[in-house]
Amino acid sequence: MNSDKPSHISEEEWALRVQLAHCYHLVDFFGWTETIFNHISARLPGREHAYLVNPFGLNYTEVTPANLLKVDLEGNKVEPSPYDANPAGFALHSAIHGAREDIHCVIHTHTNPVSAVAQKKAGFSHDNFYGAQLYGRVGYHAFEGITLFAEEKARMLASLGDKHILVLRNHGVAVGEMDIPRTFFLLWTVQRAAEIQCQAGTIPGEDTPLEPAISQKCADLTQMLIREGGFAVKFFDAMVRKMRVQRSVASQ
Repeated sequence: MNSDKPSHISEEEWALRVQLAHCYHLVDFFGWTETIFNHISARLPGREHAYLVNPFGLNYTEVTPANLLKVDLEGNKVEPSPYDANPAGFALHSAIHGAREDIHCVIHTHTNPVSAVAQKKAGFSHDNFYGAQLYGRVGYHAFEGITLFAEEKARMLASLGDKHILVLRNHGVAVGEMDIPRTFFLLWTVQRAAEIQCQAGTIPGEDTPLEPAISQKCADLTQMLIREGGFAVKFFDAMVRKMRVQRSVASQ
């Protein structure tokens, strides 16, 4: 991919673009896309808080390092492109990128399991293996319609607080972490928690509850492994390799 790098883009930015394109492809590979909708953004280094996001109208498989848009916090293109961005993403992504220095990547999805949990008043259960890892990390934001308007930014940030998962009630979820691999791993954990919660709900009988202290211990340990042990980077790179192998086999 490096041979495709335009001369005006730095090596650092190109590496971020390559990784973000991989992330888009992985979300498609795992079946978490919503056709051409939803968005994944990655903040660029620098004080201007510009970030990269997908060109609206392309399938996730059509996203490349070169065609990713560079936009500012107002959603304006910083560099020329024949593509436009999805305006529904600006309020959510720009709000988080502009306010949270610890979050450099944001992924928004609404898969069936995640949207089902978002519709439930109780939200995420912390009584399954993956749900326990989310204990104390989830904020909830009341549905105000499609996230198009800047006036909602402050309320979304208040709902998120210092957490890394924002459940958009009756809608979907947004997750954010310090880089792309960690954000992708967090999304995978959220997705697995939602899948198991939905599946458990179809089985008669009571669930076995976990003590809050156990869930907290699980969440703390997971965060330590992700942030200090390189766990998420290994996972991300392994999934990219798996995706490449399977697509190579399928194309033969």
